[in-house]
Amino acid sequence: MAIVLVGVGLYLGRYTVLLPAVFGLALFWAGSSFLSTRVNPLSAHFYLPSKPSWSAIGVLFLGSLALLGAAYEMYLAKWAPLLPHV
Repeated sequence: MAIVLVGVGLYLGRYTVLLPAVFGLALFWAGSSFLSTRVNPLSAHFYLPSKPSWSAIGVLFLGSLALLGAAYEMYLAKWAPLLPHV
């Protein structure tokens, strides 16, 4: 699902730079939440029998960094407007 969101975010980046940035922040938040279930003993989800894999956490963080980096590059190159044209 994260790979699909990266693709959709890059596709929608043609219309506005904010969409890849928002998708990147959402993936970063999800990755942080998954990481918390693995390493934070104060989290309620820490004690669940099934936890997200380390590779799933890595894919979320890499996808978020890719989208945030792409949004920054689009902004610098003025490849897409900041706000969509209405």
